[in-house]
Amino acid sequence: MKTIEQPASAWMRLPSGQRIDLANPDPYAWTDHDLCVRLARVYRWGGESIHPIPLSVAQHSLAVLELRRVWAAKPLTVDQELRELLHDAEEALLGFDCISKLKPLLGDPLREVSDRLSNAVAVRYDLPEWTDEERVEHKRADVACAASEALYCAGWTEHEISHVLGITEPVLKVDPLVQRYQCTPWEPWPSAVAVERFHVELLRLLGLRERRQLPKLA
Repeated sequence: MKTIEQPASAWMRLPSGQRIDLANPDPYAWTDHDLCVRLARVYRWGGESIHPIPLSVAQHSLAVLELRRVWAAKPLTVDQELRELLHDAEEALLGFDCISKLKPLLGDPLREVSDRLSNAVAVRYDLPEWTDEERVEHKRADVACAASEALYCAGWTEHEISHVLGITEPVLKVDPLVQRYQCTPWEPWPSAVAVERFHVELLRLLGLRERRQLPKLA
């Protein structure tokens, strides 16, 4: 009897009770809150931290967004801010933030799954494509945050950051999140705090875009 080969699937249950097939992700399989919870439970730097808790991708994403706001020559659009906030959103669905130097060793399979999840996020939230200039500015903020996290959160020295990690962007002197959240500089937030702050920002931006798209009354 001939065996019928089943399509590959990799199901994961989400906090809401919904589920997503990571091999063939449906852009509408998760709730906004699912994404926020998952990002708050995914940790930067392989979970290494000099603090009692690790730094979440949710907190990192908010820091990158805030830094882009501060450094931008003109105010970012709602779509640009939403794209910055969600720049690592696929990691919420994948379930981990792969150390950058490890990605080439894991090769195409990881890249393909990550790309599918990124595309699902882009479809779900109608994210615009990056322009070359926008990508450069995003990368600058992302790497600056990474350099600072390495020193203040993960415990690398400034010499190690440049000579071992190969990060050339200077370490930030000021935590970009302090002014907005009045938090302790460079201290990782508890998961519940990261969920709430990310969720509030996500809903705020989605609400702004929805109001912008409403037809004007005559």
